[in-house]
Amino acid sequence: MGLFKKLKEGAPPKVQLRSGERHPFGMFDSYVPLQTNETRLYRAIREAVPIVDAAIMKIIRLTGGFSVSCENKTAERAINEFLRTVDTGRGQRGIGSFLDTYLDSMITCGSAIGEIVLRGANIAAVVCGDVSAIEIKEGSSPLDFTICLRSAGGEPKPLPYQELLLFTPFNPGPEHPYGVSLLSSMPFLTEILLKIFSSIGVNWERAGNLRYAVIMKPQGDILDRAYARERSEQMAREWAAAMQSSKTGAVRDFVAVGDVDIKVIGADSQVLDSEVPVRQILEQLIARTGIPPFMLGLSWSSTERMSSQQADMLTSEITAIRRTLTPVIERICSLWLRLNGFACSYRVEWDDINLQDEVEEARARLYDAQAKKYLSEIEETEGGEENEDN
Repeated sequence: MGLFKKLKEGAPPKVQLRSGERHPFGMFDSYVPLQTNETRLYRAIREAVPIVDAAIMKIIRLTGGFSVSCENKTAERAINEFLRTVDTGRGQRGIGSFLDTYLDSMITCGSAIGEIVLRGANIAAVVCGDVSAIEIKEGSSPLDFTICLRSAGGEPKPLPYQELLLFTPFNPGPEHPYGVSLLSSMPFLTEILLKIFSSIGVNWERAGNLRYAVIMKPQGDILDRAYARERSEQMAREWAAAMQSSKTGAVRDFVAVGDVDIKVIGADSQVLDSEVPVRQILEQLIARTGIPPFMLGLSWSSTERMSSQQADMLTSEITAIRRTLTPVIERICSLWLRLNGFACSYRVEWDDINLQDEVEEARARLYDAQAKKYLSEIEETEGGEENEDN
């Protein structure tokens, strides 16, 4: 017990596992920038590879909505109305629009920043901010940090009302406690994929816009050798005129005298098959998002459908994202209840995740109804037999 008596009352807890060392520049010690350059890179990946952007949007949509239940029903109706109509900036209303933008930043940038805006003694709006414009200043304990805004001169200044700021890291780890982007493992594969697409574009531009080589072979007599240049220039003019006429839809023949050979430039070169490498790269990218391929319009198998295993895996991914977002919702709800004079407890209830086929649901309802009917018939039969015995 002597060890515990040595701890002073009110002293910050000592963390043993997270190192307190920073970079060697003392004037910037304890400031952690949230990776501005990487944020631009991840945004570029979503813009360059549409299927990655579609997968992230699917994750955001599948996260679904929620409601708040309270012991006080008056408070429950009021807070749900507030969540439905709260201003979220730029012409949007409802906490759903805020969470969509917040989750988008969290997945893409590795962290998200938001703010609760007060007007008087009530919440006027809940808005998202640019996470690349802030820095984190760590305190004396690794459990404490301050959110700072980078000023025009580059100096980070602590924001005055920290209790009104919402900050959430995505998949934090020991090396990156302030979040890791979902796209952090994609730049290498994206670079290869874009090289393939760029090469395909160049090859098709070359193969699609046909270029011809017109070769005149003189017969070797004196007349051909004397007028070879004039004849070649005349053939070039006639060939150009024939090609120009085809652009307007007119048909014009090219007539030449002698041994003339016409070939398509580049027709003998082989265009590489890109289907296999592109599919292999896309499989890696989509596997990182956790979305089944057929939900993104990809038919890689003849039996593409939502299996129970895929549904369970996707449900667990969505549940994990909901666990990350729940503390943000609880902070907003707690502040609103306190400002409006409600001291009741509450609970955030997410909507049910439904990923099964309609046919399977209908079959399940049918089996359930048949089982209930069968049990009721058994009960009626047993009841009739008891009455006869009596």
